[in-house]
Amino acid sequence: MKIHSILGTGVCALLFASSGAANSVPDSGQDNMIQWDTQAQWAIKGNPIDMVHSLDGKLVYILNDSNQVQIYNTAGKLQGTIPVDDGVSAIDIAAKGEKLYLTNKATSTFQAISVYFVHNIDITGSPIHGPADAPVTIAVFSDFE
Repeated sequence: MKIHSILGTGVCALLFASSGAANSVPDSGQDNMIQWDTQAQWAIKGNPIDMVHSLDGKLVYILNDSNQVQIYNTAGKLQGTIPVDDGVSAIDIAAKGEKLYLTNKATSTFQAISVYFVHNIDITGSPIHGPADAPVTIAVFSDFE
């Protein structure tokens, strides 16, 4: 009986491979007690410096050398880009992805950034009261009994 372990961080680290290097890495293989299968791979913009993935595995945050944190979904679609200061060398996120943490090697500083994901809701044919383009905030009360 074989026991298989999947190391999510290791799988995500494969995403850093540039297109040239990615061709030399086999899609699957085994070495001693380690077996691997490539789960996802896509081209990214810029050269990666650091990365972190959300706990639910749905998002990958990549810090690149263009002073940006790019957020990708599991299909490799860019969800958005957050500009960061020159010198940012490491990133991390809060458990639910609601905060992005940055450390800056050049200035010896730490920064926490709130991250909000905007979702468009199709309201075609819905009754509207007030301006159609008015901002809307939806609050979820999860402790309602």
